[in-house]
Amino acid sequence: MYLVLTSPVIPHVELAAGACERSVPAIQLREKNLPDDELLRLAREIADVTRGTDTLFIVNDRPDVAAAAGADGVHLGRTDAGIKSARELLGPSAVIGLSTRTPDEAEEARIAGADYIGVGPVFPTDTKPDALAPIGLDGLRSVAGRVPELTRVAIGGISKSTSTDVLRAGAHYVAVISAVCHADDPLDAIDDFQIALESGPVDRTGRREEDGRHI
Repeated sequence: MYLVLTSPVIPHVELAAGACERSVPAIQLREKNLPDDELLRLAREIADVTRGTDTLFIVNDRPDVAAAAGADGVHLGRTDAGIKSARELLGPSAVIGLSTRTPDEAEEARIAGADYIGVGPVFPTDTKPDALAPIGLDGLRSVAGRVPELTRVAIGGISKSTSTDVLRAGAHYVAVISAVCHADDPLDAIDDFQIALESGPVDRTGRREEDGRHI
């Protein structure tokens, strides 16, 4: 799971702490409408929670906030600051992701030095009203086939029931927003989603497929 914190029904820091306790591999703070001072304050609080845990903390769009907060990295959109400038600001050990939709965009991200790519939207989503048309599982497979060596985080309308199909189509991680942040009980929702993900795709022998990929 790659948990994206966007307007959760419980405090961001409480949800981040719960995600760390549940060993969620990565959380991203995505709050585009917060004033800069509030965004930085919140990012610093989440960084304090995740520091020393196995959960990476990523800030959406803002390398400057990620650097000031001591986050582990940043996720960039196609129109955000470039990977090169983000790397110069955050340092060589920072985790930098880039949003992609097509195989060509994924290849460009690989060449530019992205540590991972977001791929989608896979399915229709209400979380991002300006999202482009969904690429579907076939689109995800096409991206995976172009950049097999690059870690892929699928995003967009993914539910517990579709998560295994998304993993089988070539994602290493599943980005989750509303299914957790807007659930009646977000912490229970993490538990339920992780159970679904842990059932995972299986090979023909019935064993779970693993490639050891990490962001």
